[in-house]
Amino acid sequence: MADALTLGWRQYRLERRMFWRNPSAAFFNFLLPLLFLGGGGAILAGNQHELNRLIPAIAAMSVMSTTFTALAYNIVFLRERGVLKRIRGTPLPTGSYFGGVAANAVTNTALQIAIVVLAGKLIFGIGWPRDWPELIVFVLVGVVCLTALGVAFAHAIPNFESTAAYVNAVFLPVVFISFYVFDSKSAPGFLRQIAEALPLKPLIDGLYGAIVTGSGMGSHLDALAVIALWGVFGLFFAVRGFSWEQSRT
Repeated sequence: MADALTLGWRQYRLERRMFWRNPSAAFFNFLLPLLFLGGGGAILAGNQHELNRLIPAIAAMSVMSTTFTALAYNIVFLRERGVLKRIRGTPLPTGSYFGGVAANAVTNTALQIAIVVLAGKLIFGIGWPRDWPELIVFVLVGVVCLTALGVAFAHAIPNFESTAAYVNAVFLPVVFISFYVFDSKSAPGFLRQIAEALPLKPLIDGLYGAIVTGSGMGSHLDALAVIALWGVFGLFFAVRGFSWEQSRT
């Protein structure tokens, strides 16, 4: 166990170095949500009500970007370049490898959430989160859910060249629908049902309650249940469909 933890820690340190040495990955998976935050904050300056809704929405988007998007890209790249196959042939335990990868995603998410919360406090006048336990629970459940979905979705991507098309075909519509329904009371009923059934909108609701209203965990148990169900779905297909081999030669 001690050796596995040590190897997992080394893998985590390697993942951190690899992440920052890849400028495109660092931009799209880490800096892009912060650019949305800065742009949205500049447009909505002076409108405190809208700023209160912007912060949890960007926080939820950050969780999805650093887990679902990042892992879908990385796993397909490593699989199609034969890296996963070579890792499988080394003495490195599977749990240590995936532990390091998951810890890297969690670190990026924690940094994103910390930056968004600080920006809300210092720049946008929102104040500190009103319910820290609810914030922590929703972030953790969201990370597990979207990490599993990212790994599972990687199985559906046939090659690395098509990764951007596949990921954006999911990421962008989910973000658009979830943001629109969250911010608009006049959203069509069918669109609202779709958003409520997806994991991002319930995550935004939970973070909004934790950061802005402080309404408590009990007010968002249905949102937590939706995220948890997606997490179970993602874990099942992530484990069942995972392959160390290239999908084609």
